[in-house]
Amino acid sequence: MSGTHRALPLDGRVVSDAVAERLKARIAELPFVPRLVFVRVGEDPASVFYVRSKQRYAKRVGVDAETLVLPETVEQAELMATIARLNADPETDGILVQLPLPAHLDAAPVLEAIDPGKDVDGFHPVNVGRLWSGAPALVPCTPLGLLAILDHYELDVFGKHVVVIGRSHMVGKPAAALFLGRHATVTVAHSRTRDLGAVVRTGDVVVAAVGRAGLVTADMVRPGAVVLDVGMTRVDDRIVGDVADDVWGVAGHMTPMPGGTGLMTVAMVLQNTLTAAERRRA
Repeated sequence: MSGTHRALPLDGRVVSDAVAERLKARIAELPFVPRLVFVRVGEDPASVFYVRSKQRYAKRVGVDAETLVLPETVEQAELMATIARLNADPETDGILVQLPLPAHLDAAPVLEAIDPGKDVDGFHPVNVGRLWSGAPALVPCTPLGLLAILDHYELDVFGKHVVVIGRSHMVGKPAAALFLGRHATVTVAHSRTRDLGAVVRTGDVVVAAVGRAGLVTADMVRPGAVVLDVGMTRVDDRIVGDVADDVWGVAGHMTPMPGGTGLMTVAMVLQNTLTAAERRRA
């Protein structure tokens, strides 16, 4: 690419606003109001921020959202009992337990206790299995947001090679499943991949989801590739992604960080809530 080239930005705010308008219109036509309950344990500043941002988006689109705040010292049994009550509540369509939980709590059984039909995070093993088998499922929100960005900008992955860097159950693995469902050829790379740069350079689309600042550099990216930056790291007073700034001079399209994929995660929580509500109340 020439020295004057700059990738076209894939603006998460623009896509999030478009999703909000669609959700608001669909919800306005329903004979009921979808209800979403957030469960937050303690006062971790990041958790407080993320739940508030999701609540604001819920209000914007017309979802009834409530936050249950449990004390930092809550025992595992009480948290599980809270989930059981929400599962049994016919008016609750979605349940989201804000992670991470305090160190004395085990998140895995909590997430597995959520009714799969109300699991708007898409982390329940039933939803994971349905995603990989191609059945209808509630899908993890961050990778679902990646598809929404690509769809908004009309970037088709059919037959393309997608390289996903990262293999977490929240992003990397479900992203691979979603791209396979769109008929892409998918490679999942990670921290132990030999010659990561050579692997990434084969990608028409690159998803960086490791959480290591500046991991992906310009020499690792094919000219004109679509680059989706999911990683988020605080460096001094800035939030930076997994993709270095010099990639803007090589890629064809790229998400900014911040202002890209993170905004879509919030939007997809509410999209999943609507999906869960429509399926439950059909």
